[in-house]
Amino acid sequence: MSNILVFAHQQGDSLTLGGREALAFGSRLASANGGEVRAVLLGSSSEKSAKEAIACGASIAYTISNPLLDEYDVDLYVNCLHEVFQQSSADVLIISFDRMGKDLVGRLATRKSASAITEVVDFRTEGEELTWIRPIYGDKAYGEYTTTRPKVVVGIRQKSQELPSLDENHIGEIIPLDYAASEDMIVTRLVVKIQAALSGIRLEDARIIISGGRGLGGPEGFTELQTLANLLGGTIGASRAACDAGWVPSNLHVGQTGAVVAPDLYIAVGISGASQHLAGITSAKNVIAINTDPEAAIFKRANIGVIADYKTVIPALTEKLKKVLV
Repeated sequence: MSNILVFAHQQGDSLTLGGREALAFGSRLASANGGEVRAVLLGSSSEKSAKEAIACGASIAYTISNPLLDEYDVDLYVNCLHEVFQQSSADVLIISFDRMGKDLVGRLATRKSASAITEVVDFRTEGEELTWIRPIYGDKAYGEYTTTRPKVVVGIRQKSQELPSLDENHIGEIIPLDYAASEDMIVTRLVVKIQAALSGIRLEDARIIISGGRGLGGPEGFTELQTLANLLGGTIGASRAACDAGWVPSNLHVGQTGAVVAPDLYIAVGISGASQHLAGITSAKNVIAINTDPEAAIFKRANIGVIADYKTVIPALTEKLKKVLV
């Protein structure tokens, strides 16, 4: 195997947790196969984050510094990543399979005529053969996959990798690429912006998440959840049903096709516990479920279950915490 390219996504001047996880996976893969890890960073502050990528194990960090790339646009990102993938001569492109990754993996694989494998958590090597490992059947088993094409785009499951320790003494090279990302590359434009998320904390990074489902009965209930989340220093999420109903923006969706999360505390309010939702909270350390239905599947996953109407539980809990925490 030759070089391994990692999309080291950044937020501000620092790598995201997903970007660092992807670098950790890439470093393990390189160690097992004798390859070299290279990172690609996009945006006007990419050179600052490139130093962090090198400290995380990258030997080379390619940067495309362009203000247009500061805000995610799928067309621009696909064009830029495809260009770097070609220039790097890498066999494998690794991307965190977060909401952005779910946009990018399939498009890049198609553009490159490469194989695509998603939700990967590990790999296995036998001689020259590389096997990718990913959970299946709602995390009840693991599947092993091999690819039939020489190039592969890999989506790494969120919160599945141990974050790398930063080695400030690791030596690497930062290579700025003169790639002219332009507005002409944008195929689709957002004309009307969807309602902003109710919290500024990314679901993938949150230590405390309070999610609401169909059982809230409408969008008003999310205001109460947000108040409680603010007290606890967390953020809010939602089931797919709540997002599909238009009660909250789709970027709050927690589940297999939304955000896969691993908070210290996950409070599910009015969520029945469909398998798709449960797959998104597999790595949550502690789960509290509040539901009026004692047979709700969410109780099988919960560490603590409360069979009650959230309209009595959440306000009372909020008032109690105000006295203790404020």
